[in-house]
Amino acid sequence: MQIDQIRSVYFIGAGGIGMSALIRYFLSLGKKVGGYDLTPSELTGTLSAEGAEIHYEDDPDLIPAAYKEKESTLVVFTPAVPQEHREFTWFREQGFTIQKRSQVLGLITRSGKGLCVAGTHGKTTTSTMLAHLLYQSHVKCNAFLGGISKNYATNLLLDPGNPYVVIEADEFDRSFHWLSPYMSVITSTDPDHLDIYGTEEAYLESFAHYTSLIQPGGVLLARKGITLEPRLQEGVRLYSYSRDEGDFHAENIRIGGGTIHIDFVGPDIRINDIELGVPVSINIENGVAAMAIAWLNGVTPDELRAGMASFRGVDRRFDFKVKNDRVVYLSDYAHHPSEIYQSIASIRELYAGRKITVVFQPHLYSRTQDFYKEFADSLSLADEVVLTDIYPARELPIPGISSQLILDHISTEIPKSLCRKEEMVAHLTDKNIDILITLGAGDIENYSTAISRMLENH
Repeated sequence: MQIDQIRSVYFIGAGGIGMSALIRYFLSLGKKVGGYDLTPSELTGTLSAEGAEIHYEDDPDLIPAAYKEKESTLVVFTPAVPQEHREFTWFREQGFTIQKRSQVLGLITRSGKGLCVAGTHGKTTTSTMLAHLLYQSHVKCNAFLGGISKNYATNLLLDPGNPYVVIEADEFDRSFHWLSPYMSVITSTDPDHLDIYGTEEAYLESFAHYTSLIQPGGVLLARKGITLEPRLQEGVRLYSYSRDEGDFHAENIRIGGGTIHIDFVGPDIRINDIELGVPVSINIENGVAAMAIAWLNGVTPDELRAGMASFRGVDRRFDFKVKNDRVVYLSDYAHHPSEIYQSIASIRELYAGRKITVVFQPHLYSRTQDFYKEFADSLSLADEVVLTDIYPARELPIPGISSQLILDHISTEIPKSLCRKEEMVAHLTDKNIDILITLGAGDIENYSTAISRMLENH
């Protein structure tokens, strides 16, 4: 089913943040949109006010007639909905086209020009940066992002009728295999999600397969030096990029005093004196990738310069919470050893000679088991480390696997300690904080307000 064949879309589980983005997208196209959710919420109320027909009782008789036309209705469901759900069962028995969110994103990329950003890490910031570069330019775009853009306070950007759609291509559960990109960035292929893939080889194979999905006439922009064996269709152009080498790269990098300026260089482009709106050194590389794709799709040099300077970042990605002459505190979503290394290295480069204290909340028992030595190596780049308990997310504990395993392998030359997350603020109060970074993909962010208050008043 193609987008232009769809007249109505019915969402089972309409109140989720990811589902709401799709609801708003289809409403923007003029489609009839309705659905079911378990309970009313502020979000479902807003969606109803915007034109979605949502009800809260699981009853096939309540499905409006417009959504019972099989040939022109797409049904979208969230995996949280049980198989025995009555409306879900009715649509299945009637033979409707039923898809998950990741499949619908694939449908959208096949119907337009999908600009997709994949990779173990860096994809949320790079895709949000790319979306901002396009959206603030004359080119414009739609965008489905993996984080909340601080420029727009949303994970969804809309420009009805525009063919460009920026999408964060998630490798978890092989979701990105549903996509059909026009152009794609691959930022990194460091092994992750081994609880899903099993082996490093299977993980790398999934990226190789992903490259085969790029449309003929499109582009693959791969970070120089990553492990990747592309399988490109005929007519797909291959470019490399990195911080300081490759087809697209930066030159004349100036870092200091809390600011970063670069010159952007490509095969047929050079833009001097670009200021990074979020001045951390990993954003030099992210910015090169985002500017390259934006440039290849018609964004002008002046628009690129303005967009990079006005980019405000993503919630929980190098998110500065306190920044004054006395102390700096930022929160970052980093939860893979490579991300942690880049995060600490970026801050050390920006604030040379200052003491860096890191608080890290490990995410998943399985990831800790697979990478505890690598986590310890990356954290040893800091001047002091505090570890909290592992955030389990979807997992049950694994015997013998705890934060202590990481702590034992961190360099003995730096102060290191364990504390429960509930005691974190009190634990930090007694320390000499100069630069503080809290890292992790769990609920450590919930403590950022209290930490900020403590640092500002201490």
